[in-house]
Amino acid sequence: MRFLKSNGRLVGVLLVLAITQLIGWGTISLPPIIGRDLAADLGMSLPMVFAGTSTLYVTMGLCAPWLANAFARHGARKVMMVGTVVSVPGFVLLSFARDPVLYFAAWIVFGVAGSATLSTGSYIMLNEIAGRQAKSAIGALMLVTGLSSSIFWPATSFLNGLVGWRWTCLVYAAMLIVVSLPLYALAAPRRSVAKDEGPALAKHVEAPPVARSTFGLVVSAITLNAFVNFGLGAVFIELLRAEGLAPAQAVAFGSMLGVIQVSARGLDFLGGARWDGITTGLVAGTALPVAMLLLMLSEGATWAVAIFILLYGAGSGAMAVARATIPLVFYDQAEFTKAMSMIALPLNLASALSPPLLAGLLTQFGSRSALGLTFVCSCATVLILVLLGRRRPQVAASATT
Repeated sequence: MRFLKSNGRLVGVLLVLAITQLIGWGTISLPPIIGRDLAADLGMSLPMVFAGTSTLYVTMGLCAPWLANAFARHGARKVMMVGTVVSVPGFVLLSFARDPVLYFAAWIVFGVAGSATLSTGSYIMLNEIAGRQAKSAIGALMLVTGLSSSIFWPATSFLNGLVGWRWTCLVYAAMLIVVSLPLYALAAPRRSVAKDEGPALAKHVEAPPVARSTFGLVVSAITLNAFVNFGLGAVFIELLRAEGLAPAQAVAFGSMLGVIQVSARGLDFLGGARWDGITTGLVAGTALPVAMLLLMLSEGATWAVAIFILLYGAGSGAMAVARATIPLVFYDQAEFTKAMSMIALPLNLASALSPPLLAGLLTQFGSRSALGLTFVCSCATVLILVLLGRRRPQVAASATT
C-alpha cells in the first residue's frame, strides 16, 4: 500500500491497465450471454459454441512462448498495442460468421491477440515499472478486472437486445480502437531501463540463477491451481445441482462466489506488502482441499454448501493473485518477462482442458469424481508451494520480513 501511494507513475499505469483489461476480458466474454443466439444462427450446438473459449486459451498458450522475445525487446506497451489492433479482425470475423469455420477462426485471432494483451502482458508492464514490488500492483489490478463479467455481461445482454450480437461484436471492435489503443499509445509509459525505478531497485541485490527444477515447481503449482480454478468455475452451478440443490438455489448460492473471490483479492491487496506470492498461495491453497473434502463428506447439506462456497471462493480468489505473483519471488525484472511467457503455455492449456474434463466427470460419474480430482490437484499444489517456500531466495525472504 505505501509503495502504491508513493509512486504516482505506477498508479497511472494501474488506471490504464484497469480500463484496458476490463475491456479486453469483458468483450470476449460473449458465449455465456449470447451463446444460444450464436448456436441458433450458426447451426452449432451450445457445447460447440463454448469450445470457442477453449480455442482461445489453447491459442494463447501456444503463442505465449513466441512472444517472450518481443516483450523483452520492445516492452509490454508496444506488444499490447499490436495485440489490441489484432483483436479487431477477430470481432469482424465473428460478426460475419455464418458457419463454425469463421467462428473458430475468430477465436484463434482472439487467442493470438490475447497472448499479447490479456493478463500476462499487464503483469509484465507492471513488473517493468515496479520490479519485485509489483505484487501489490498486480493484486490491485486483479481486484478491478475481477469485475469484468459484472460490467460486460449486462452490457452484452443490453447491446444484443438492442442491435443483435453481430453489431455488438462491431461495437466492441470499435471500443478497442477508440479506447484501449489510445490508452496504450498515449497514457502507458515507455519502458525505462535501469533508471527511474525508484524503490524497486533501491536495494537491488544480485540474485543467483533460478534452477530448472525450481522453475518446474513454479510451473506445476500454477498449472495445477489453474486446472482446479478454471475447471470448477466452468461447472460450478452444475456441481451445486449435482449436490442436490434446486436450480434456482444453485444459481443463488453460486452468485455469491464472485463477490467472495473479489473480496479475498481485496484482503490480499491490503496485506500485500507483508507477504509474497508463496505465502499467499500457502494460506489460500490450504483452504481449497479443506473446502472440497467438506463438500464430499457432507452429503449435500445446505450449511456445508455455504461453507464450501465461502472457503473455495476465498481460496480461489487469493490464489488467482498468487498465480500471477509467485514468479516475482524468484525472478528479477529481466527474467520475469521470459518466465511469465513460458508459464503461460501450460497455464492456458490447463485452463482450456479442465472445463470439458471436469464436466465429463461430473456428468458421467457424479460430483464425487470431479471433487476428488480437484482435491488431489489442490493437495499437490500445497505440497509444491511448501517446497518452493524452502527455495525462496534470500533477497525475497528479506523483503517479505
